[in-house]
Amino acid sequence: MVNIDEFVKRLEIIMDYYSLSTSAFADKIGVQRSSMSHLLSGRNKPSLDFVMKILEVFPDVDLYWILFGTGNFPKNNETITSETIKPISPILSDKNFEEDLFSTIEIKEEKKVEPKIITEAKNSNFNFENEEIEKIVIFYKNGTFKAYSS
Repeated sequence: MVNIDEFVKRLEIIMDYYSLSTSAFADKIGVQRSSMSHLLSGRNKPSLDFVMKILEVFPDVDLYWILFGTGNFPKNNETITSETIKPISPILSDKNFEEDLFSTIEIKEEKKVEPKIITEAKNSNFNFENEEIEKIVIFYKNGTFKAYSS
């Protein structure tokens, strides 16, 4: 969990380092000045979008440093290893969890399903003789669906 007071202190360090006022910093990263004010006062917590904008505009800011105070500011060229970062989740500290989080994900192609024409209704409660089909919806087991309209 990010300590908001410590995060604000690190944010102030960044602004001092670049000699930017609060409003100039907000303008530079593309957020509203009121958002900066609410964040600095502790009223609001930083969003992921806010943190990502800081990292995008100021490449010398280290993600782990701005969030948790670990690492360095400004960034140096040291390689960060799993030993230098404290796990932030019990899942990440599990020794059996060694899969690369940035590995390629295989995407399976959808199989084309040929539509079947039903000539006879299986439920005799419905009379479809003079009815026009308006929409057909196909639901897949993976939670997706496709809708076909006439």
